[in-house]
Amino acid sequence: MWQFIVRRLLISVPVLALVSLMSFAVIWLVPGDPAAVFLDAGATPQQLAQVRHQLGLDEPFHLQMLAWYGRILHGDLGRSILLNRSVAAAIVERLPVTLSLTALALAFAVAMGIVAGLLAAMRHGGWADQSIMVLALVGLSVPEFWFGLMLIFAFAVRLHWFPAGNFVPINVSFAGWWQSMALPAFTLAAVQMGFIARMTRSAMLEVLHQDFIRTADAKGLPWSVVVARHGLPNALVPILTVIGIVTGGLLGGAVVVEQVFSLPGVGRLVIGAVLSRDFPVIQGTLLFVAVIYLLINLTVDVLYAVVDPRVRLE
Repeated sequence: MWQFIVRRLLISVPVLALVSLMSFAVIWLVPGDPAAVFLDAGATPQQLAQVRHQLGLDEPFHLQMLAWYGRILHGDLGRSILLNRSVAAAIVERLPVTLSLTALALAFAVAMGIVAGLLAAMRHGGWADQSIMVLALVGLSVPEFWFGLMLIFAFAVRLHWFPAGNFVPINVSFAGWWQSMALPAFTLAAVQMGFIARMTRSAMLEVLHQDFIRTADAKGLPWSVVVARHGLPNALVPILTVIGIVTGGLLGGAVVVEQVFSLPGVGRLVIGAVLSRDFPVIQGTLLFVAVIYLLINLTVDVLYAVVDPRVRLE
């Protein structure tokens, strides 16, 4: 097991190097001048050149890239042009909001998706199965920003059950945190919930046709016990794969949801950096998200061996 983990971590090094190179190259080729953010529209070319020199933007591409890799090797993601502070500090400051939003959305998506998928598989071909699959398809088709706006209109504007914004940290008030995070988390989970439900249904239908399921059913066990005790554990490997993919999708969707609900997370940080052409923040955030993706994939691979003894990672 440990040899597998070390091997995967070593393979991740060139992947991260490639991701950092691509992110640096793409950002460097994007039109626009970050130096113009510091100056007004009437700035002279001399003033722009001076600011570009101070920021190191007047150096050739390869020198900027080497400086970028040198900072990364020392654990430095650079300094934000707009915020005038460390990129790592800016990310860490906003990371708890994004992680709590993603974790709560993942809990919603996994719990409701698996339950819906199991119910659809147990009622295969019936009205419950068809209704769940239609709802899952609708969830996969609805844009997150539109669904979030509809939830705000219904539950914040009309019913006044939840606030439309005003994030409250969990260490300040759990009830306030729950009220400020429930709608964003459900918005973020809605799309992924349908994905998990469809995969759970498909995996369970394949398992429920196996001989050991018919044997357990022939012993007189209740069908719900057969499904929960014998069917679900043998269908977890493909479900875990989907959960890993969903987790990455939730991190990406958090950018939109945080903007809709005015949450001070990493997503809003990225959007502000894109609008202001704050290249160090964009590059550092892309690298940080790539590390999280790799850790998620590694965790899913390890969980394969935990939930299914037939899987041998070595």
